[in-house]
Amino acid sequence: MKSSTFLLSYIGFSFIYLLIILTGQEDVAWYLKPFLLPFLLLGVYFYNDFPSKKFLLTALTFSWIGDVILLFAERDDLFFISGLIAFLISHIVYILLFNKQLKEKNKKNKAVYWIGVTVIIAYLFVMLTILLPSLGDLQIPVLVYAIVISTMLLFALKGFLSWSEPANWYILIGAIIFVSSDSILAFNKFKEPIVLSSFLIMVTYLAAQFLIVKGILKLNQKK
Repeated sequence: MKSSTFLLSYIGFSFIYLLIILTGQEDVAWYLKPFLLPFLLLGVYFYNDFPSKKFLLTALTFSWIGDVILLFAERDDLFFISGLIAFLISHIVYILLFNKQLKEKNKKNKAVYWIGVTVIIAYLFVMLTILLPSLGDLQIPVLVYAIVISTMLLFALKGFLSWSEPANWYILIGAIIFVSSDSILAFNKFKEPIVLSSFLIMVTYLAAQFLIVKGILKLNQKK
């Protein structure tokens, strides 16, 4: 019961937060951002125990740390790099989490898998081709981050082909939206400004985290 209450609170608070961004009150949103993911963390914490629970809590914790650090990204590139590292760790833990949920290798849908792999590689190539010339000293950190988040999406795809529905859809869509959120952020920061960038980055980010959490909890619900 507590878990559901916190998950619903996350949705409600996220809606209010996004509305505040849309109305142009960025200064108010700045103070509210650190209070978003704790609702998800508490929702997972009070959920029934399951083997990968600590992985999910760890991934969310590092995402939250990244959220807080990136609040100061405009002040110095060091904050941006530190936030990038926090999210890098979060995505690595998500990879470990998805791998832990893969109890057996799926030999079906090989065509779908390889089509997905091709799309992910194409995305990575296009994004890096666009961004690398504008990155300067941040080329290596952003390159590593892009590879890791693409790997996270790849493991979500592998899981999609073996996990039960609708959990597999939640996680795959969540991973895709997560990549989209990071892509918008990177393009807006390093290439050229995007209209309503703050809203687009946060609506995709908040939706992605929720969908991944929802999917993992559904995979591990007691029958």
